[in-house]
Amino acid sequence: MEYFWNDTHRLQNARMQIKDRASTTWDALSLGEIMLRLDPGAGRIHTTRSFQAWEGGGEYNVARGLRRCFGLRSTVATAFPDNQVGRLVEDCILQGGVDTSLIRWVPYDGLGRNCRVGLNFTERGFGLRGAVGCSDRGHTAISQVKPGDFDWEDIFGKKGVRWFHTGGIFAALGEKTPEVVIEAAHTARKHGTIVSYDLNFRPSLWKAYGGTKRAQEVNREIAKHVDVMIGNEEDFTMALGFEVPGLNDHRSALDPANFQAMIAQATKAYPNFQAVATTLREVHSASDNDWSAVLWTEGRFFQAPDRKHVEIFDRVGGGDSFASGLAYGFLAGLGPQAAVDYGAAHGALAMTTPGDTSMATKAEVEALVKGGSARVQR
Repeated sequence: MEYFWNDTHRLQNARMQIKDRASTTWDALSLGEIMLRLDPGAGRIHTTRSFQAWEGGGEYNVARGLRRCFGLRSTVATAFPDNQVGRLVEDCILQGGVDTSLIRWVPYDGLGRNCRVGLNFTERGFGLRGAVGCSDRGHTAISQVKPGDFDWEDIFGKKGVRWFHTGGIFAALGEKTPEVVIEAAHTARKHGTIVSYDLNFRPSLWKAYGGTKRAQEVNREIAKHVDVMIGNEEDFTMALGFEVPGLNDHRSALDPANFQAMIAQATKAYPNFQAVATTLREVHSASDNDWSAVLWTEGRFFQAPDRKHVEIFDRVGGGDSFASGLAYGFLAGLGPQAAVDYGAAHGALAMTTPGDTSMATKAEVEALVKGGSARVQR
């Protein structure tokens, strides 16, 4: 479904210019923290005696989805302590096919005082019991990075990247991480790389760094260096401070006027935005969500199908998989409608399997985009 603004409020921006594959080493690069997720399965964190180990992280999940589901060349800029736990996460990344050449390995002091791997204990929730996450990520290696730790000129200027993705989770991790985001994004755009940013507002992460006020200060500065801004309604109101009357009421009617109001604020404040994407979710229960998404680009709105009562197995990573499907649509030159359709379909499929990262295949995404059903495949 495509929404058009009336002529008075219509905004026209140029079609996104994406570098060709032949001139680059990677299709996509993500900057952020990769944690070890410890999953109690159907149980609870505080009662289980065993956990399934996965890797995951808001920014990383996008790079992995682009590689594992869509077959693109992706890499990740992150840091780990050089110990067995760090190497365990590396092994998980390698299984996902993501290039590891940009990982910074930090000497380990034997105790974890200087740096460590972040842990994310996550239970899936069911029915009336919502999903629960408990992070243990203080003093991690990537939270301590500072400007100059990555050679962005070499990465974006010499090696070449088509799409750079990072987000508000990484920006919230340390005193210098917002500066690293800006340093990377500035260099990426200088060399013609598209920059996407997922606001991913997490109150718990900003609590020690000045709360919502600080989050807005940081994200408003970062937004000046972003081409594609991604988030949900809470992200745009809490992380950027937009005040949009009725925005939270879109669940019942998906009224485009609410999004027009938000986009009007966003593009006035940040004329650099080439696209803004918003996921739409209504939570009936932890296991039953309505799911859709809206994209604004080239002066128009494009909406993915509004899927009612999607059964959720594990909701973590659904938004990240939306972001990777969206990026794939643009990178593959499929156009804005296909981009938001691929993003919403990939996000929906990612929530049908355990873990942060997508287990969907490109064929499954394409079948769902075309209206395919959940009938048995034989």
